Amino acid sequence: MPTNTSPNDESSENPLELFLRIGLEEKTARNTVANNKVTNNLIAVIHEAGVADGCSRAVGNLLYTVATKFPANALVHRSKLLEYIVSSKIKTAAQLEAAFSFFSRVGSEQFRLTEFEEACGVGVEVSNEEIENTVNEVFEEKKSSILEKRYRTNVGELFAPVRDRQPWADPKIVKQLIDMKLRELLGERTAADDEKPSRKKEKPAKVEVQAVAADPSPAQPSEEELNPFSIFPSPSENFKVHTEIFLSDGHVLRTRNTREILDKHLNVTGGKVLTRFPPEPNGYLHIGHAKAMFIDFGLAKERGGHCYLRYDDTNPEAEKQEYIDHIYEIVKWMGWEPFKVTYTSDYFQELYDLAVKLIQNGCAYVDHQTPDEIKEYREKKMNSPWRDRPIAESLKLFEEMRCGMIEEGKATLRMRQDMQNDNKNMNDLIAYRIKFTPHPKAGDKWCIYPSYDYAHCVVDSLENITHSLCTLEFEIRRASYYWLLDALDLYEPYVWEYSRLNVAHTIMSKRKLNRLVTQNYVDGWDDPRLMTLAGLRRRGVTSTAINSFVRDIGITRSDGSMIQLDKLEYHIKDELNRTASRRMVVLRPLKVVITNLEADSILDVDARNWPDPKSEDNSTYKVPFSRTVYIERSDFRMKDSKDYYGLAPGKTVMLKYAYPIKCTDVIFGDDKETILEIRAEYDPKKLTKPKVLHWVSEPSPGVDPLKVEVRLFDKLFLSENPAELGDTWVEDLNPNSKVVVPDAYAVSSLRNAIIGDSFQFERLGYFVVDKDSTSEKLVFNRTVSLRDSYKGGK
Repeated sequence: MPTNTSPNDESSENPLELFLRIGLEEKTARNTVANNKVTNNLIAVIHEAGVADGCSRAVGNLLYTVATKFPANALVHRSKLLEYIVSSKIKTAAQLEAAFSFFSRVGSEQFRLTEFEEACGVGVEVSNEEIENTVNEVFEEKKSSILEKRYRTNVGELFAPVRDRQPWADPKIVKQLIDMKLRELLGERTAADDEKPSRKKEKPAKVEVQAVAADPSPAQPSEEELNPFSIFPSPSENFKVHTEIFLSDGHVLRTRNTREILDKHLNVTGGKVLTRFPPEPNGYLHIGHAKAMFIDFGLAKERGGHCYLRYDDTNPEAEKQEYIDHIYEIVKWMGWEPFKVTYTSDYFQELYDLAVKLIQNGCAYVDHQTPDEIKEYREKKMNSPWRDRPIAESLKLFEEMRCGMIEEGKATLRMRQDMQNDNKNMNDLIAYRIKFTPHPKAGDKWCIYPSYDYAHCVVDSLENITHSLCTLEFEIRRASYYWLLDALDLYEPYVWEYSRLNVAHTIMSKRKLNRLVTQNYVDGWDDPRLMTLAGLRRRGVTSTAINSFVRDIGITRSDGSMIQLDKLEYHIKDELNRTASRRMVVLRPLKVVITNLEADSILDVDARNWPDPKSEDNSTYKVPFSRTVYIERSDFRMKDSKDYYGLAPGKTVMLKYAYPIKCTDVIFGDDKETILEIRAEYDPKKLTKPKVLHWVSEPSPGVDPLKVEVRLFDKLFLSENPAELGDTWVEDLNPNSKVVVPDAYAVSSLRNAIIGDSFQFERLGYFVVDKDSTSEKLVFNRTVSLRDSYKGGK
């Protein structure tokens, strides 16, 4: 390998320049620099590989993957892997993932190079002919499905079986052959293949015919882009070392399933993937939970397995039936179907019995320290005075806790882990505490309740979960998770952590969300300004748009990224552009009198439901054009300018779908400043084609247009990351996050809109009918404006 750069050089160089030298794309490099953890890892990897002066993009991308995914329990072997990457003995993503699996299994132990090379396919060359034969086999097996779905076939479902049979095949060649085989079997794409089905049954489907790319060799997506779940191992592979727990006495606990335990698990599950979505019913779900659902339910669906909806109901003081009902309803709305609905409380007896076993094994004890004392002793790494009490004494006291014979706060059951461990989550965590509070589901049967740290891993095991997936803040809990299962000799699921979904200008903490709701800073859990899923739905955001957004940001372990609102809005608009018909609404009306039109004259004009020229839907709705029309007050100025498209004295504009009008006079109020109305003449022959304005007209002489309320929502917080503001975060609330327009004018055809109907108000944005609407007055929430600042569209 090339000579390593000295540490002094390493600390003084510019990380961005270093990352660009190894071939990372500038966007990836800049995102990496924003994440201190990944930056430090990648710098170390580059210098360890000896490529600080640069390398090929292919090698650089593999190094980036090593920096973000290399198993922490095998860091002593990282240099060996880097040697194979730099020498191009390992050159594909599949080989690299195989290397990760190998090192995860062996941990820090010595290994044979021949076994490593065999596991990673070093030296194995798969010919194009072999790949083509395998692709043909897969197509033959799936031919009927492909012919039925045509180009709507999920390419990932074709890619996966090829990968399973030829793991070392070049994925780019595999993708090219799959594309070629699809064209050979189906012929050229047709307009019907690109048809976008309508989201609403009553509306005819819109068709978008996408141009066929002229480049015969477009950039091929990675396997992970084709199938984001390809990174997860199969259940049968769950015999490798999960983690190494370095104990303070020098011993290392390497946790893994024995073959006997794994075989028993596989016999029960049939080898199927089992995941769980485990929300705590103490509030409403937010967009971060949408990512969790996508990963938990999505992995199970992709692998033909099942996903539990499990309520983590171990804290009766914070849980409500309202939250339980909401969670189930939102999961279904998001498009997911739980395999079973379970509760941690379903397992209270099993959890208690296992806690007794833990005490009997010398791995738990009853403690009498106060919360402050526990905190102090943990900070000082000191043992509790009751840590070494006799097992029989702890068993007796734990039974007294269960029977309600000990006061609340006077005793806890603590796991006997490792008080001197640097990992605070190994410092004798609490397993049970006393709470004389009835449980929403279990009633008053129990007065002791298990903690999250005790219950969640045990229930994962009892439910035979294959993949226990959670966010990165739980990574530090991995040691205690596996320590407990090992102490109880239980089956151990595969644990994997992913980055939290952080969206700009909002907060995700349930505690802070609860404060906003209970202290009336917002109008309930479904306030459209919140990033709760109920709030997003009320704002008019669809579940398909949310899932599309989550899939786009990917399943990553990068923990420092802040997702801008415009990326979410891109997916919302992409969906609504296809499903929301167009209407005209004037928010702040300015009266315009058409002086050359008879007072009792009403001309019906046809306005298109789908003005997009690409749309084949030519349906229309009728709009009356009468002597009195209304335009936006902001669409008139007394002084015209070249960059102003609105109406001005002596200027002509086009009223969309109707006629050109020319301003002939302006009527002012008594203050000589307030404009009361505009006088104008229309051109029935449409001899000019000026700039277009939206408008609304009196439906009949002297009758006001349909009056509606419109609510304009903006970002809830002024700062990008209000969570960083500490105790002053509430002061950062945007005072203009909700603006109510009580008396907007709308076209008459909106009169029959019902709650949940979405429309594009032309030139204004996308809006949805709110639940506050009545038979007397409709209320519309702005979902998103038409302004588009996102540059990363697909």
